[in-house]
Amino acid sequence: MLIAGWKTISLVDVHGKVTFTLWLCGCNLKCPFCHNWKIADRLDCQRLDKEKLLEDLEASKFLIDYFHVTGGEPLLQWRSLRKLFSEVEELEVDISLNTNCTLKKPLERLISDDLLDHIATDLKAPPQELYGLPPHASERLWNLFLESLEMISNYGIPLELRIPVPRNITGAERYIEQAIKRLRYDDFYVVVNPLLGFPLTSPRSIEWSRKHCNPSKEEIRRISEFVNSFGVMVFVKSYHEHEPKNL
Repeated sequence: MLIAGWKTISLVDVHGKVTFTLWLCGCNLKCPFCHNWKIADRLDCQRLDKEKLLEDLEASKFLIDYFHVTGGEPLLQWRSLRKLFSEVEELEVDISLNTNCTLKKPLERLISDDLLDHIATDLKAPPQELYGLPPHASERLWNLFLESLEMISNYGIPLELRIPVPRNITGAERYIEQAIKRLRYDDFYVVVNPLLGFPLTSPRSIEWSRKHCNPSKEEIRRISEFVNSFGVMVFVKSYHEHEPKNL
């Protein structure tokens, strides 16, 4: 398994929870705002020392709510991940997975094996703008995303649905509505995340970041209120508005 490292105690990777977080390398998307793009592109990565990881996890498990795996896109390594999760289960630690939900079949394998206690995913809309891929590929992956949401709902797995908010990009509402209508259960909540760019982060595309990161408070409020209109629990990640620098 190719990883970028782990953090024994994290307060920021799952809303309101303490996690032991592992970062896996590789991703099937090319999101221009991604600040983990080096991990996604498999740069500065290393092979997992599973024995050391499990040793650190066991020492930390009384402090955490979840063993949380993120990336990159962890499901690109789903076979190795499946084996790791089975060993984590033996430590009696709940498991959380952060996935882009476009790799439906690997996700279904982990869910059907009853290996996931919590899932986090980003609703990146419009996908043609935020996936960083050609339009036809973005549309196909968006449909897989929707199917994955419906599957998560059918299995009743607690879900953190994150909505990254860009600047000066419209049309997200119809995609948000499509996604929420696939979630026919109550065990999910939404976290609205303003997309932060350079110099606060080091995104894949600084040019894209200059145009579309650091949204206004009004843009954040518009999306939050739209989500709330469906009766969904919404949390807004704190954000101090500022004028983006000219790059």
